[in-house]
Amino acid sequence: MAKPKRRYACQACGAVATRWQGQCADCGEWNTLVEEAPQTVFSSKHDLSSGGRPIVFTPLDAPGELPVRRASGLAEFDRALGGGLVPGSAILMGGDPGIGKSTLLLQVSAHIASSGGSAVYVSGEEAAGQVRLRAERLGLSKAPILMASATSVRDILTTLGNMDTPSLLVIDSIQTMHSDQIEGAPGTVSQVRGCAFELIRYAKENGVTLILVGHVTKDGNIAGPRVLEHMVDVVMSFEGERSHQYRILRSLKNRFGPVDEIGVFAMEGAGLAEVGNPSMLFLSGREEPMAGSAVFPAMEGTRPVLIEIQALIVRLQSGATPRRAVVGWDNGRMAMLLAVLEARCGLNFSSAEVYLNVAGGYRLSDPAADLAVAAALVSALGDKPLSSNAVWFGEVSLAGEIRPVAHSAIRQRESAKLGFAKAFGPSSASDQDSGGEGGKGLTFTGLGMLPNLVDRILSDA
Repeated sequence: MAKPKRRYACQACGAVATRWQGQCADCGEWNTLVEEAPQTVFSSKHDLSSGGRPIVFTPLDAPGELPVRRASGLAEFDRALGGGLVPGSAILMGGDPGIGKSTLLLQVSAHIASSGGSAVYVSGEEAAGQVRLRAERLGLSKAPILMASATSVRDILTTLGNMDTPSLLVIDSIQTMHSDQIEGAPGTVSQVRGCAFELIRYAKENGVTLILVGHVTKDGNIAGPRVLEHMVDVVMSFEGERSHQYRILRSLKNRFGPVDEIGVFAMEGAGLAEVGNPSMLFLSGREEPMAGSAVFPAMEGTRPVLIEIQALIVRLQSGATPRRAVVGWDNGRMAMLLAVLEARCGLNFSSAEVYLNVAGGYRLSDPAADLAVAAALVSALGDKPLSSNAVWFGEVSLAGEIRPVAHSAIRQRESAKLGFAKAFGPSSASDQDSGGEGGKGLTFTGLGMLPNLVDRILSDA
């Protein structure tokens, strides 16, 4: 019999190497290669074309009841999922330490258990007494949650097999689980992959909604093998700055609903509270107009959210190196926008420090924010406050053109609903003004080139 070959698996990306080395050749991480148990080598070839059980094919229009979504009790949580919890689905939730993942899932479990369902909460990181302390602080100590502290997947599945099938199973977290059939410490690639497979198989066979909590790396990605995200049905990210009270639950992958839907929560003393109208939170404190402040109607999935973008320009003495600082937006995109303003509009930012901030700890990825950022920068440079009842949206090209963006009518409707009277955007969206599909009572002004924006802002008295 041939000698089993050694193999080393990267704990960051799951890549396999035949010999140990300090740096992973695939992801570039250092000291992440760990030896896995050798696999048995068979000298004979295996023929898989016979000997198996026949499978049954089902047409798409086969009669029968479709799975019915279960409401979690938190409308924002259901919104991010696409309408609620689907029986038999596997959900992976990641987020920074201390962001509120365990608090949110404990609240969801309490709502499910109190509304006639059965919720099982298994914690591998905390003792049962610690979870009970959190439940008491949240006012959920009377909820009939079946709670345990365990890390053995065999013990968990054996216990679940000897009881009534629950509606919801929460595993906090998947990196702490281990299987006695797999060699390696908890959190290794093989353990995470094997434990997740067994738990997902149990959920699929019994119609249980499974929620797995996942650790994240320093880059914000979910730790462990990438195949873990392929195995589950939904991948969710719980985001937010711990210094701010607002948290955003974002759907990154969803087999049962739209992607990039968000749910907004506020961290309070009694847990996470739902925020039904996040625009009012991100726009608070705008009683008096100030230079460098612009409002942008962002799109998160199908939900419009109005965000305030703030800019500050500080002139420096000659010879000093100016600083560029961005919070909540892409640093490279702001550098590109500053270059376009200098090359196409004749503005000078080379001798000034530029600071840009997205209010409320929000993180913007919508390319339509270019025009609002440009308006805030020009307003701060010229010390000319923008109109307090105006919103700005549009993508800026390297040639200085203001390009059309998606969902222009939805952005205008949300702006009009919150009391804004003016909207500035691409010229192609001018047919969606107050007389078209946009918001009623909102006056839309189309801008074709970036110099039109600069002239409008700097010429206003």
